[in-house]
Amino acid sequence: MVKKIRNYNNFNISSIHKNSIILIGNFDGVHLGHQKLFKLAEKYKKKFKLKIGVVTFEPMPKMYFNKKLKNFRISNLSQKKILLQKLGADFIITKRFDKNFSKVKYFSFIRNILYKKIQPKYIFVSNNFRFGNKREGNVKKLIEREKNFCYKIIKPRPLISKKKIVSSSFIRKLLSNGNLKYANKLLKRNWSIESVVQKGRQLGKKIGFPTCNLDIKNYVIPRLGVYAVKIHRKNTSKALKGIANLGYRPTFNQKKILLEVHIFNFSSNLYNKVLTIDFISFIRNEKKFKNINQLRKQISSDLVMAKKKLN
Repeated sequence: MVKKIRNYNNFNISSIHKNSIILIGNFDGVHLGHQKLFKLAEKYKKKFKLKIGVVTFEPMPKMYFNKKLKNFRISNLSQKKILLQKLGADFIITKRFDKNFSKVKYFSFIRNILYKKIQPKYIFVSNNFRFGNKREGNVKKLIEREKNFCYKIIKPRPLISKKKIVSSSFIRKLLSNGNLKYANKLLKRNWSIESVVQKGRQLGKKIGFPTCNLDIKNYVIPRLGVYAVKIHRKNTSKALKGIANLGYRPTFNQKKILLEVHIFNFSSNLYNKVLTIDFISFIRNEKKFKNINQLRKQISSDLVMAKKKLN
């Protein structure tokens, strides 16, 4: 059973969470590199009998500054919080990243937020961590202020896999290039999308394969095509199995990217329900078919392949 966690949306934290170990970052995807950070934090927690807190930002600063950057996230906020909780965070501070916060000078962040409000004993950050107005703050400047403001910076070495640093940007690239298997390995779980089932044009139903239509929202767009997937409904433990098409549905001349999920042996109404789709295996690229019969034949073949991948 996962322990209860305290969520804050500002820096005014309870006294029981002051003098803790603080991890700062976006933690998008909560991948193996982040997990390595938590393992080290756990050692400090046991040794010094401290709590672990996470400071993260919403929206992600990169998306705030670049409004055109739409499909970027590996995980949404609710997924991220669940993953951080599973890793052992005792509390999470999710600070709204807005115009006012973006103008806070780096020294004000250290003195007025870290020192006066959070009062951390240890701060865990990656080497490329930047903060404050115009990103003027960096790890070097944090280290320079350690003695003045009574904290110690811990800067673990990045995790390396196949001579590459394991990072959120590297995993985004893997997903976009269709290397789902390696991306899942670096996440230590199946990459997943959480979204609400929308009413569609019921094209799947017309050709004999009813689907749940889901908006991909701000998630990174992986390689377009057909995937073997597992489907999770809220408050139910049993995963359903299915097949998903991610793309523009060229046979029907659609203009918007959509995730369509066909669930095996399932007929209940899921409209407006929140589903989590786990991407298990890539089956084939999206392609345009001459007619509905050709598409129907291909889907039948895809179903056989998906069932093999899911067994």
